[in-house]
Amino acid sequence: MHLRAPSIVLAVRPHGEHGAIVRALTSDDGVQPGYVRGGHGRTLRPVLQPANTILGEWRARTPDALASLTVELIASRAALYGEPLAAAALDWVTALTAATLPEGQAYPQVHAALSGVIDAVEAAPGARGWAVALVRYELLLLAEMGFGLDLSECVATGATEDLAFVSPKSGGAVSRAAAVGYEAKLLRCPPFLQGRGSGDWAEILDGLALTGRFLERDLLLGRAAEALAARERLVARMKRAIE
Repeated sequence: MHLRAPSIVLAVRPHGEHGAIVRALTSDDGVQPGYVRGGHGRTLRPVLQPANTILGEWRARTPDALASLTVELIASRAALYGEPLAAAALDWVTALTAATLPEGQAYPQVHAALSGVIDAVEAAPGARGWAVALVRYELLLLAEMGFGLDLSECVATGATEDLAFVSPKSGGAVSRAAAVGYEAKLLRCPPFLQGRGSGDWAEILDGLALTGRFLERDLLLGRAAEALAARERLVARMKRAIE
């Protein structure tokens, strides 16, 4: 097995005295794990920061063996970890991706979307510049893993207009008219998810509440407590920034 490709660092786990096991997302070959000699040392630790883009080269004698990985830095996001909100966003999107995607399966749309979110955080570290992209990324991951939400028509009436809510059970949209009397039991669907508007703070928080409900139930339940903790830190910091 020999693979050489640009990739996004998702997770790094110390292994042995100085080494590290790294999981990185490539465009054509999905998530690839590898052992980096010296990966936990002073020289390579900054290179292997989650959200960094690296040129990775994986080599293994057999398909089942953990590959040896050598890395070259393409783009560093280290400076963003000095910004609390930006750091929380990068921690969350990389932890979510690492916890969700199976290894060795290509998800080019996910790779492109994750790269876009990271670029958006880098361009505007304040949450207002990237929060909408983050919500859309969470929706994409749900869809790619087979848990997509249907926001195209009302699950109760088939209406395609004024879809203001989402059923927490089915994940289907609900029109404002069909939701009368049940609003408290439904999740609000922000207009930006239907191509209307850019999303104000209230709508962004509605979007995070919506995606968070299904991420926790369908993708992360019982197996990704650390990832959920990263999301809680992000939402808490975002709310403090708004106040």
